[in-house]
Amino acid sequence: MSETANRLKDSASPYLRSAAHQPVDWHEWGEAAFAKARAEEKPILLDIGAVWCHWCHVIDRESYENPEIAALINQFYVAVKVDRDERPDVDSRYQAAVSAISGQGGWPLTAFLTPDGKPFFGGTYFPPEDAMGRPGFKRILVSIAEAFREKRGDVDRSAAALEDAVQKAELFAGARGAFDPAIIEQMAGAIVQRFDARNGGFGQAPKFPHTSAIDLLLELSQPARDSHLFYIASRTLSKMAMGGIYDQLGGGFHRYSVDERWCVPHFEKMSYDNSELLKNYLHAFQVARMPGTRKTDETRMSELFRETAEGIIAWVFSTLSDGERGGFYASQDADISLDDDGDYFTWTQEELRAALTLEEARVMEEYYDVGPIGEMHHNPAKNVLWVSSSVEDVAKHNAMNESDARLVIARAKGKMLAAREQRKAPAVDRTIYVSWNAMFASAFLEAARVLGREDCKEFALKTIDRILAEAWDPAKGFQHRVGGARIEGMLDDQIFMAAALLDAYEATLERRYFDAAERAMQLAIEKYGDAEGGGFFDRASDVAPMGGLDVRRKAFQDSPTPGTNSTAAVVLERLCGFTGNAKYREWGERTLEAFAGIAAQYGMFAATYGLAAALHLRHALQVVITGAAGDRKAAALEAAANSVYRFGKAVLRVTPEVVSAGALAPALKETIPHLDANVAQAFVCAGTSCYPPVSEEHKLIELLSGAGQQAAAK
Repeated sequence: MSETANRLKDSASPYLRSAAHQPVDWHEWGEAAFAKARAEEKPILLDIGAVWCHWCHVIDRESYENPEIAALINQFYVAVKVDRDERPDVDSRYQAAVSAISGQGGWPLTAFLTPDGKPFFGGTYFPPEDAMGRPGFKRILVSIAEAFREKRGDVDRSAAALEDAVQKAELFAGARGAFDPAIIEQMAGAIVQRFDARNGGFGQAPKFPHTSAIDLLLELSQPARDSHLFYIASRTLSKMAMGGIYDQLGGGFHRYSVDERWCVPHFEKMSYDNSELLKNYLHAFQVARMPGTRKTDETRMSELFRETAEGIIAWVFSTLSDGERGGFYASQDADISLDDDGDYFTWTQEELRAALTLEEARVMEEYYDVGPIGEMHHNPAKNVLWVSSSVEDVAKHNAMNESDARLVIARAKGKMLAAREQRKAPAVDRTIYVSWNAMFASAFLEAARVLGREDCKEFALKTIDRILAEAWDPAKGFQHRVGGARIEGMLDDQIFMAAALLDAYEATLERRYFDAAERAMQLAIEKYGDAEGGGFFDRASDVAPMGGLDVRRKAFQDSPTPGTNSTAAVVLERLCGFTGNAKYREWGERTLEAFAGIAAQYGMFAATYGLAAALHLRHALQVVITGAAGDRKAAALEAAANSVYRFGKAVLRVTPEVVSAGALAPALKETIPHLDANVAQAFVCAGTSCYPPVSEEHKLIELLSGAGQQAAAK
C-alpha cells in the first residue's frame, strides 16, 4: 500500500491515526474486517495499543513500518488495529485470552484470530528478528499463516477451547456466595502483607499505585484509630510524592515505577491514575490532620499530601483539560520520539546548572540527587528528579537556615520548570472519555470540599454539564466518548458518571444532577444488570454485537481503574441512602454476593470491593448542615464535616431556600421530618436514622471519625 492509502487516516483515535502512514493494510475493528477475512479465508492479525504506549510505538517502527514485514502481513492476514482506550471492551477480552495463552498481557497486544475473531495464538511485543533464543515477528507471521492453512482443524479447536475458558473466567462462574463482613479485614490483611516497609508501596518492581488499597487502609484506620494502617498508607504516599514517579516540577504522576524505590518511572501520565491519586492525597491530608492520630511529624506530612494534591491539580489545569468547554483529556505521552525515554522530564547536570545560579544549582543537585551520571540507561547523563535529601539536611550542608533553603528550592523549581517549558513537550491525547472524565470530576469536587478550591468545583461541574449535553441519552445512557464517531457507552461510563452526578448533587443540591444519577443507575440495572446471578455485565444487553470474542463479561478487578461492579455497589448504597429505596441496597448486596466466593483471592487487586463491603456494612453517611445562607456557625460546621475522611460520606449544605425549592433528597426529608433549616446545626444520618443534631465542630468531627456509625444504621 502507498503511505497515503492507509484507511486509518480518518480515524477519530489518535493512536490509529499515528499508523496512517504505515504500509500495512490496516482495518479498524468492525464487521468489514471480519467479512474480508471470511471471504479470503485469512486469519486476522490484531494489534491493540494506545497512543501513550512506548512499546506500541516501538513495534510500529520496527515491524509495521518495515516494508518486508508489512508485505507478509498483507499477504497472509487481515490486519486490525484497536485503540485500547477507545475500545476497552475489545481490549479486556483479548487481554484475557492472550494471558491464558502466554501467561502475560499488556500493550502492545498482538493476537492471531480465526476469520470470525476467535483467538488461537498471541503475545505482547515481538522483536522483528530472532533474538536471544526467541523467534522474531517475521518467523512468527510465516509460521502462524502456515499452521492456519495446514492445521486448520487444530486451530479451530484451540480457538473454541480458549473462547470457552475465557467465557467461564470472565463470568466468574462459581464466584457467588453469601456476603461476609470478614472480607474487609481479609483484604486489609492481604494489603498489609504485601507492604514494602522500606520503600512504601506493595510488592516489588515494577510498582504501580494501588489507589483503592490506599483508600481502604485510610478508611479502616479511623474508627479503630489504627496507626499501623495509616502508617502503611502514609508512607506509601510520602515515598511516591518524593519519588521520580511524581513530576517534581510540573505536578502529576507518571504511570508506574520500573524500580521498587519509585525512582525511575514509565513517563506517560494517565488521567485515570491521577484522578484516583488526587483522591488518595486529599484523603490522607484529612486523616493526617485528625485529632488523636497525629504524631510529631504528621503536620509536615499533611502538608506534603496537600502540596502533592495541589500539584496534580496544577498539572491538570495547565496540560490535561479543556479550560474553555470543560473536559479532562485522556493522557500525556512519555516521549517526544522513540529515540528518547522521558527526556522532557529528566535533566543532565549541565542542563540544571544552565538554568540556575551557582548557589541554586548546588542546593538542587543535593535535593534532587542530580550528578554527572543519572538513572537513565539510554542516556546515562540524564537524571530523574526525586527528593533524595530533606530540606533540613540541605540547609545544614549549605550553611543556611531552613526557611532560606525552602525559598531557594522554590525559586529554583520555578526556574527549572520555566526552562523545561522551552523544550518540546510530549503530546497530549485530547480525547474526552466519559468514564475517565467522571472519575476526575469526582476528584475535583473532592478537592473543592477538602481544599476549598472553588475553581475545581466550577470546572468539574462544567465538565459534567458538557457530558450531559453531548454524550447523554436518557433512553440509552452515556456514550463512551465526547465527540468523534459514536461509541456506545459501557458499564464504567454509566457507573462512574452516576457517581460523579451524585457528587455534583452533593456540591450544589441541584436536583437535575440527582435525577440524572438515578436515571443512569436505573438504566445500568435494566441494560447491564444480571437479574439472575447478581452484578453487572460490561456491555449493555441491547447493544449491537461486538464481534470476535463476544463473550459476556463482568468487570471486577481493580485494573487499571477501580472495579466497576464494586463501584456500582457503592453507587447503589449511596442512592439507597438518599432515596430510601430498598431496591438499590438489594441490588448492591446481590452485586457483592456475585463475587463473594472469590473476592478474597484477589486481595489487594480488588480493594474497591473491600470499600464497597465496608460501606454496605455501615451504610452511607449523610451529613446535613442547616442554617441560613452566610451563617458563620453553619459554615464552620460544614468545614468541620469536610475535614473528615469517611468513604462514601456526603455533606449537604441545606438552607431554607433549599428546603423550599424541594431539592432535598427524599429519604432525608423523612429521616429529618422536623428539620429547621434556619438553625445552624449538623445531622449525621445513616440508613434510616440520624444521630441527635450537634452544633459544635469538635463533636461533629468526633461523631464522623468514631466507630458509632453502625449504631445509627440499625
